[in-house]
Parts: sequence; structure tokens; C-alpha cells
Amino acid sequence: MLRLSSEWEDYKCLDAGQGEKLESWNGIIFRRPDPQAIWTVDKENKMWKNVDGHYFRSNKGGGEWKFYKKLPEYWTVNYKDLTFKISPTNFKHTGLFPEQATNWDFMMDKIKNSNRKIKVLNLFAYTGAATMACSKAGADVVHVDASKGMTEWAKENMKLSGLENNFIRFIVDDCLKFVEREYRRGNKYDAIVMDPPSYGRGPNGEVWKFEDSIYTLIHACIKILSDKPLFVLINSYTTGISSIVLENILKTTLLPLYPNGKVDAGEVGLPIEKDNLVLPCGIYGRWQNND
Repeated sequence: MLRLSSEWEDYKCLDAGQGEKLESWNGIIFRRPDPQAIWTVDKENKMWKNVDGHYFRSNKGGGEWKFYKKLPEYWTVNYKDLTFKISPTNFKHTGLFPEQATNWDFMMDKIKNSNRKIKVLNLFAYTGAATMACSKAGADVVHVDASKGMTEWAKENMKLSGLENNFIRFIVDDCLKFVEREYRRGNKYDAIVMDPPSYGRGPNGEVWKFEDSIYTLIHACIKILSDKPLFVLINSYTTGISSIVLENILKTTLLPLYPNGKVDAGEVGLPIEKDNLVLPCGIYGRWQNND
């Protein structure tokens, strides 16, 4: 299934093609690489020329921004009742993945309709968009990421969204090690969301490789689920991994333990304003309790 994040007002994917996408971030126009956008597009169109920032990929790996006007150090975008800090980073990112809005909506809806206090664990939590969505919906959230800088950014998003008085616990740690410690401590969670990278390192050099590590992490997470879990959601941008892989993993790990739940998986994407196309942006797999 394809799930579109189509309810944005402050963000728009204006056009895409030939390895790039053209976006409006609350009126600031960026041109950035996108490996999925391999169809043809008219880049002579003035819309592609009239941008505020352009990220150029280097043949040697990485790349750099070129800005055509002085931008603020950061600015914000709103998604419904949430506010997020936007700032271009060295590796083409802006601090937010707008295609994930469909997952934020799913989590907020499940939490609001649960009629009980929900405790959420957000792993590889980055700048905390999912953390803020769950918190806004009324959950207690534990936010774990190996990057201190991204965790500080998440704290700024907490303040921007007016959630300082909610229970959000920020942890800078290797995700698997944290989950294993939580099991030893006897801590349980009603919902777990994770956005594991293709490859990464923990704060003490721990190596993460999606294909080698995802099963170990999911089995560890199962041990810290509460007696009545609400959902488990996995996002992935790992090239070559199909959403069916996530579906099969959840069907063989969670479904036997919680047969009253259901598993679904698919792609997340963004509507492209020009030509009514869709930009595919990654995959998701989720188990949710139907009780």
C-alpha cells in the first residue's frame, strides 16, 4: 500500500525528476538530490532556476549547498498542531522528513483512541518529529538517538511545539544497548517506533547494519512490550529492502505472539504538485493491536 503525506500546508514538493526534487519549505525553495526521481523533467523551466538553495552532489561522495540569498539560521514549518525547526545540514538534509507525516497521523490517532495512558519508545529518533506527534497525542515518550546534536535539535522541536511540560525523556545512546538495558530494568512500552539507518555507528563506535541487525533489535524490542501493546512501526530508507521484507519480519515475530493484531506494509510518498505525480520516499511496516 502507498500512504501519501498529503495534508501539508507549509511544505510542498513542487516538482521532481532526473535525480532531483524541488521543494518549498514554508516559502523557501530548495533543490536537492533524490535517487528515486529518475524520470525526465524540464529543468529549463524557470521554476527550477529560481531557487533559494541548491545542494550539489560531489562525485567523490557528499556534496555542498549553494545559497542564492541569505537564509535565516533556521525557520519553522507547521504540520497541524506541531512545529518543527528547519535548517539545511551538510549532508543535504533539513532536519525533517515530510513524507513521515502519514505515520505521525497514524500514531496520534492510535494513541488518542486508546483511552489509556500510552508509553512510547522512539528509536533512532533523529530530530524527534515522531516523538512530538506521540507526545502531542498524550503519550509519555522515551526518545533515543546516538547523535547528541540531533537530540538537542529534538529538544528545540519540543519547545517549538509547546510540549515542555509533557513527559519526554531524551537519551543519547546506542539503540540496541538501551533496549537491552530496559529489559534488564523491567521497563515496558505500549508502542515502539523505529527509523533504523542502512548503516550507522553508536556513540561508542557500535556498528549498525540494517540487514544484520534489524532482527536482533526487533526480538529485543518484543521483550519490552507491555501486556497490551498498541503498535510497532518500522520505517526504512535502506536501498534494496522491500516493504514485503518488513511485513514478513513482523508477521514472523509479532503476529504469533499477538494474533489479534494485524500487520501491513508499503511505501510512503509525497504528492508532486506538477503533473500529479508521486515521489516515493521509503517504506514502512507496522503491527497494530485491533482489540
